Amino acid sequence: MLPGFTGEYQQRVDGKGRMSIPAEFRRALEEGDAEAREQNRNPSVYVQYGPQLEGKRLNAMTVAAFGVLSQAIMAIRPRTPEERERKNRAQYSVLTQTVRLEVDRDGRVVLPIAQREKMGLTEGEVVFAGIGESFEIWPAAVYDAEVRGPLAAQLADLGPGYDPMTDIWQMTG
Repeated sequence: MLPGFTGEYQQRVDGKGRMSIPAEFRRALEEGDAEAREQNRNPSVYVQYGPQLEGKRLNAMTVAAFGVLSQAIMAIRPRTPEERERKNRAQYSVLTQTVRLEVDRDGRVVLPIAQREKMGLTEGEVVFAGIGESFEIWPAAVYDAEVRGPLAAQLADLGPGYDPMTDIWQMTG
């Protein structure tokens, strides 16, 4: 299967925490939620909000992707105290700090206030950024400062002839 989440989409979060998931992302969420398809209901999305995301963004993934991730964490069998600590850290930073949200018939989710407050976002503009296997949700101003601005500067430093595809093929082949 090809990566499900690509592109950038600007959306709004209202005072109740409702935001529309881009249509392209909804299709990927539907594909990644077999149970919802079988029961002819709207898909769910898992949203991670922990401190590893630095309070700047949320990470969202399909039901299937979260299932693979959670099973991998639960399958860890620590052999040392250090490995036990690493498993605990994974459990608390991933499993404990992820919520499952249902997408409504209008393609929206309601992001709980606790997760919005962690990002300093009660309402306003957000950016949905597709990163392949998952997508991120950023306050628009933070996304501009942390992603768009630095990326533009890096590309400018690399010069007009730079092609990012060269890096991709070098890293994968």
